[in-house]
Amino acid sequence: MDTILILDFGSQTTQLIGRRIRDLGVYTEIIPGDSSFEKTALNPDIKGIILSGSPESVYDQGLAPDKTVYNCGLPLLGICYGLQRMTVDLGGAVEPLPEREYGRIGVKITKEESGGGWAAKFLKGFKPAFTAWMSHGDTLTKLAPGFTEYGTSGTGYPAVVIHDAKPWFGLQFHPEVTHCEGGNDILAAFVVGVCGCAAGWTMEHYVEETRTSLNARIGENPVLLLISGGVDSTVAGALLLKTLRGEQVHLMYMDTGLMRKDETKIVKASLEKLGARHLHIVHCEDEFLTALKGLSEPEAKRKVIGDLFITIQEREVSRLGLPDNYFLAQGTLYTDLIESGKGVGKKAHVIKSHHNVGSPLVDAKRKAGTLIEPLDKLYKDEVRRLGRFLGVDEEIIGRHPFPGPGLAVRIIGEVTQEKCAILREADAIFMEELKQRTSAGGHRLYDEIWQAFAILLPVRSVGVAGDVRKYGWVLALRAIISADGMTADVYPFETRDLLEISTRITNTVTEIGRVVYDISSKPPATIEWE
Repeated sequence: MDTILILDFGSQTTQLIGRRIRDLGVYTEIIPGDSSFEKTALNPDIKGIILSGSPESVYDQGLAPDKTVYNCGLPLLGICYGLQRMTVDLGGAVEPLPEREYGRIGVKITKEESGGGWAAKFLKGFKPAFTAWMSHGDTLTKLAPGFTEYGTSGTGYPAVVIHDAKPWFGLQFHPEVTHCEGGNDILAAFVVGVCGCAAGWTMEHYVEETRTSLNARIGENPVLLLISGGVDSTVAGALLLKTLRGEQVHLMYMDTGLMRKDETKIVKASLEKLGARHLHIVHCEDEFLTALKGLSEPEAKRKVIGDLFITIQEREVSRLGLPDNYFLAQGTLYTDLIESGKGVGKKAHVIKSHHNVGSPLVDAKRKAGTLIEPLDKLYKDEVRRLGRFLGVDEEIIGRHPFPGPGLAVRIIGEVTQEKCAILREADAIFMEELKQRTSAGGHRLYDEIWQAFAILLPVRSVGVAGDVRKYGWVLALRAIISADGMTADVYPFETRDLLEISTRITNTVTEIGRVVYDISSKPPATIEWE
């Protein structure tokens, strides 16, 4: 099967490159950027190579690829740091910018190419002028010998460069993010136009490959899946149930007291419908709230929750009588791994720890080879597609993402039972309103929004209730639109909707005195507040 190889230098969007190319039906494989390339180059399925971005500088901590990559004869595409890496390795120069280029910046194609050469094939994917997404503090000050500038950023720096004689290309922006206008066309021009790849990768192929891998690793051993009831863990459960014998699969749900309203009832009903034979519901609210007492720092809360999840899991497993050779399964996505600094290479920065990624106990399971993460190569929208393929109910597939630590990371500051109750009720009202309201196009707001939720702030604000002065908590509402969770824009509510939602919340949840709306995109903000 035709394959594009991606060298990972630590960018938060490396996997997104592969995900966009998979949308074209072309298989991608990601390896650390400094991997030995000699054996990999012998794979005849590899039709082209992409050098990813990086949080580092080529003159600082940045990794360098095996120099064999420049002699393999395959088309190369350098993206952001990847272009800078190629430039320096091949005799050009890169220097720091006076001001960092970040966010939406215009790009103009300044040189055209006709005929059937490499440059002409690549440039077919570009509009004459478009808005790109940039994130870099260095720029090319001297092109490597043989390269020509074909596109310039609105700030006057090289944005598109192409080698005069070889199929080598460079972009000083990120075509993989949804904010880049025509980004998919640019990647298609390289993958299909230049590399000549044929579509051969499908969800069916992914499922077949994953099932084969799971059966080979697990054999007849039992598997325990820690399940939250959200999209990720439910789809992971469906995949396990349709791959292994029903007797092998144990599903454990922990009612931590940090869940959404009526979560336990919804989880129980959906898992039983999937055919689960062994469903274990653990009520452990007191343990989690006691462990969180006095903690306000986000990472401290995440670590405590992650460790307690595993501690309770191990205790409950011993009660279940599972043998020592059981496997632990989780619905971890690649976005979780990326944000936790657990990408393919070693240069990804930690954005935030995920309880099912960063916990020392989970790391121990991973190192022991007894951790199963069947969704760890997928993004959220791909998980939804997989769920539909496996026959999971649309009502579950369409649920908005919910963080593993639950309400603990949506309560800013110390977590208490009272705050959980307040936030749970306010969030339920927000969701109900979104499901009842429609957009100008006639669609449910809930379905148009990728993720929405409420955040309880550690602030009390003065207000008036029944002519009486009172202090109430401040609640923030968050609603974003996104394709994959790596980037996100704020949902543009009609003012009337926000006013009416706010009024209902403050009228119903008397402890809340003020409602605000978060208008921050990702980046620079993350989707969750903690």
